[in-house]
Amino acid sequence: MGVYLAPSMMAIDFLNTREQLEVIGRRGGICHLDVMDGHFAPNLGITPDLARAFRASLSNRTEAHLMTDNPALWIDVFAGIGAEQITLHAETIWNKAFRLFDRIEMFGCRPGIALCPATAIDSAAHLLHRVSLVTIMSVDIGYSGAKFIPEMISKVKRADELRRERGYTFEIQVDGGCGKDTYGALRAAGADRFVTGSALFSGGDANLDAAYDRVIREIEEATGEELIL
Repeated sequence: MGVYLAPSMMAIDFLNTREQLEVIGRRGGICHLDVMDGHFAPNLGITPDLARAFRASLSNRTEAHLMTDNPALWIDVFAGIGAEQITLHAETIWNKAFRLFDRIEMFGCRPGIALCPATAIDSAAHLLHRVSLVTIMSVDIGYSGAKFIPEMISKVKRADELRRERGYTFEIQVDGGCGKDTYGALRAAGADRFVTGSALFSGGDANLDAAYDRVIREIEEATGEELIL
């Protein structure tokens, strides 16, 4: 597996949405839609109408990350909008996980699972054979710009161990606070995909093209690998 970039669309500059969408569409990356309901995650994220507008402007691969108390309400909506991958939080699906995975696949989408920092990867080991993506949250959920939790490096390593031991093919994505000081250690632990919010959109660069150049350079220097866009 290679190294991938996933721009977090909730972090874009909404005062310059059209210009930023043009850059994202041209420069690439897997568009990461943070869907929050104000309950499970203490914030409001990308709405269906906003996601639909993004999809109308972009041909990038898209993942919907459902940080909601009841993800069943949103699977059909985001599948209809065109999300190729739909990620559910382990903490919200214990009594209906396989039914929801089946529904995601019914739409031709790929299911993923996300775990909050305090949720052990082994608690979801029985679900891993059904997913194409495991997202390790490296900050407590809800807000962009939070500080990276270093204990999540060992959690990524454990997810990679389970993947190798069982012959699974899911990608490992890290979401939250990733930056030039953590890319190398996370890749060495087994991470394949970095969600970039503040690192890409709030890094003080002159424009988003310059931010892409910086983030790509930081990831490639830290990992020794060419980023796939």
